[in-house]
Amino acid sequence: MEKVDRLEAVLDGEDLSSIWFARPNAFAWLTGGSNVVDRETDAGVAAVGYDGDLRVLTDTIEADRIAAEELPDLPDDTPVETFPWYASSLPEAIAERVEGPAAADVAVPDAEVEHVDPVDLRQPLTETDVERYRALGRDTAAAIESVAHGLAPDDTEHEAATSLRAALGARGIESPVALVGGADRATRYRHYTPTESELGDYALLSVTAQREGLHASCTRTVAFDPPSWLDDRHTIAARIETTALAATREIAGSGTAGDVFEAIQDAYATLGYEGEWELHHQGGAAGFAGREWIATPDHPADVHAPMAYAWNPTVQGAKSEGTVLVGDGFEALTPAGEEWPTKAVDAVGEVVGSEVELERPAILER
Repeated sequence: MEKVDRLEAVLDGEDLSSIWFARPNAFAWLTGGSNVVDRETDAGVAAVGYDGDLRVLTDTIEADRIAAEELPDLPDDTPVETFPWYASSLPEAIAERVEGPAAADVAVPDAEVEHVDPVDLRQPLTETDVERYRALGRDTAAAIESVAHGLAPDDTEHEAATSLRAALGARGIESPVALVGGADRATRYRHYTPTESELGDYALLSVTAQREGLHASCTRTVAFDPPSWLDDRHTIAARIETTALAATREIAGSGTAGDVFEAIQDAYATLGYEGEWELHHQGGAAGFAGREWIATPDHPADVHAPMAYAWNPTVQGAKSEGTVLVGDGFEALTPAGEEWPTKAVDAVGEVVGSEVELERPAILER
């Protein structure tokens, strides 16, 4: 199991006796399941630990369900240890089982348990992760496009967002982010949290969707009576997104998020929108979080491949965003469906140093 090999490397490299994960995205990465009951808490109701062997720890309320339904990636004989729900908390139960120096992704009341950030462990994606990502991405794109095809100018942003959540939920997908911006608010705000405003001449629909711990981000634009500038700005955003993807592939294994960000900055400037990047984050690596990291100038995160990336450049009133697997080539994980228009756009060549052209979702005119 490739993920166990990564855990072994951490134990050996840091001289640890065990490592524990209780946050939902890390638990999902290792087990393939969910430890979430209450979404208001940082940690879930179960932890998975590794000390040379895998084991799961949860309280007596959750043990049977977790064992039966939430451990698809672990061997059938993986022990599920329990503690009385009324006797201690999950971090306290972890502390009772730690022998020697250990690490955890939650605060544990023990001086020998240090905090670990599992982001690096989750990169690059494994083959199993990629297969699940493909299914998630296709379903996410299908959900957002099905909603877009049914919208009308007098629909409200709230109505459209409710439809998005329902379409995703019907596919077993959660929607931590569901943004809808009509023509008025999409030109004024980069994060168009939905309101009772009507969509008007056009709308941007943006989601970050989650299933089996993986996250896919996707934006679609639907237009009823589009302003004259919309297509040009959408194309520029798509070209910047393509530039970011091209730069990601070029430097994977040898460069950093800051290097990709420099290419994004240069692309904005080359296309006549210098400084536009300052008005919204540009995205970054995707996986077991909406973004495993968000690129900024000089960001030191290593760029891995194969890995999912969700770059999301905006030009006032327009946005281009999808989740793409970057390896030797580019695979759209949130591809446009057969009834959605696409447009071939090229990266800014002088930025990435080579010609790259990708087919990206275009504007659906209704």
